[in-house]
Amino acid sequence: MAMAEQRNDKPGRTPAAPRERTGWLSRIAPGVRNAFAKRETPENLWVKCPDTGEMIYRPDLEAALWVTPSGHHMRIGAAQRLRYTFDDGVFEAIETPVIPDDPLKFPDIKPYPERLKQARKATGEQDAMMVGYGHIQGQPAVVAVQDFAFMGGSLSMAVGETFIKAAKEAVKREAPFVIFTASGGARMQEGTLSLMQLARTTLALNEVKAAGLPYVVVLTDPTTGGVTASYAMLGDVHLAEPNATVGFSGRRVIEQTIRETLPPGFQRSEFLVEHGMIDQVVQRKDIPEKLSSILKTLMMGRERLSAA
Repeated sequence: MAMAEQRNDKPGRTPAAPRERTGWLSRIAPGVRNAFAKRETPENLWVKCPDTGEMIYRPDLEAALWVTPSGHHMRIGAAQRLRYTFDDGVFEAIETPVIPDDPLKFPDIKPYPERLKQARKATGEQDAMMVGYGHIQGQPAVVAVQDFAFMGGSLSMAVGETFIKAAKEAVKREAPFVIFTASGGARMQEGTLSLMQLARTTLALNEVKAAGLPYVVVLTDPTTGGVTASYAMLGDVHLAEPNATVGFSGRRVIEQTIRETLPPGFQRSEFLVEHGMIDQVVQRKDIPEKLSSILKTLMMGRERLSAA
């Protein structure tokens, strides 16, 4: 070893470069190393159940329509809801009206246009409501869906205009009108203009009912505030997903106001069925079948009136 070191130290002689270490399998079969390279795991491959804390494999959760093994119905987006509702997930998207952003130039910690920009990027939608036309187990219907992921599904001028457009489409196509509600209430950045939508959407529903067309509401978690005070409670039939929060003010606000402790399950869909505010609680997977049955029955009544 000493002699070798002396030879390497001679002028004009550079030390040999160290050999790259490779596994025996790579030397025998080149390319095998790349084939078995470590793959990155997507960050959202596992989803935690809000009820139990159990980690659920995302593809399994998607196959279960985002209902956990414990029965918790997780919130889903508007486009996803429409695919779950219509036959084979096929529907015609109804173009929504374009409304000017920030009509009041609302002062906020973060500019309102910036909040809208972030919500649009996150959801891929223009605002908190999406509308589609298609068939629910053979029954034609116009379906509107609120997306809680878009600024809490808050009722804005854009949502009001979209609702009115959906109602007019139902009358034009002589089809029932179905809505899936999910909202924290009126959008504070639009002030009185947002509150005006309570009256405007109610007037639009009058046109639907004057045409003898059914209006069915499916309440999802959560449905609160001005939406509950308007079109969410004006349906011919009210369905709800399990354990959905439905009410006007929050539980804590009510308890502080009346200075009493509210009963367990207050403002949950099962509680409201017992007290006559909702007609039936329906599992997500069963909603299309239930809607089809209801719409078919209600439209038979309209056909009899038309014949008379």
